[in-house]
Amino acid sequence: MVQPGKVIIFSAPSGSGKTTLVRHLLTCKLGLEFSISATSRAPRGGEVDGKDYYFLNDEDFRQSVLNGEFIEWEEVYSGSMYGTLRSEVERIWSHGKTVIFDMDVVGGLNLKSLYKDNALAIFVMPPSMEELERRLRGRQTDDEDKIRQRLAKARKEIGRSDRFDHILLNNDLETAKKEAEKLVQSFLEK
Repeated sequence: MVQPGKVIIFSAPSGSGKTTLVRHLLTCKLGLEFSISATSRAPRGGEVDGKDYYFLNDEDFRQSVLNGEFIEWEEVYSGSMYGTLRSEVERIWSHGKTVIFDMDVVGGLNLKSLYKDNALAIFVMPPSMEELERRLRGRQTDDEDKIRQRLAKARKEIGRSDRFDHILLNNDLETAKKEAEKLVQSFLEK
């Protein structure tokens, strides 16, 4: 049985594959449960409140910050705030599960700082900036300006990768999945 109180953090630039790796780990028998983030942005096509995100309007999000309901939060893009609700982490731990996060680099580092040795922080590294750009364009979800923003942010985030416990190169998805499983399994057995 996994000891409550541990957290697994996957962070990476957008398009690196962190969400795919987290989804894979959730299918393994590792006792993990995904932490649903809160956001002030509006739902995008098909997103469901309480499943994809906890959608809060700007005023409610800011009031939750003032009330100390977040363990971490930030304004990731202008007008779009994201954060981790304390109640969400406690809910997962109350079920005897380990919390797994899929989040941006700043949020991941904030959580690592908070949970220290009870956290495993993994940075998912894209094979190259060219490949990252190819993946972002292949999604066909962002306009040219948004892609440029994501690439600029990625360069800064990669510069912080050395602050994580492990850097996981996602050059080949199947290899990355196996490596992610090994890292998480080893951490949970400590």
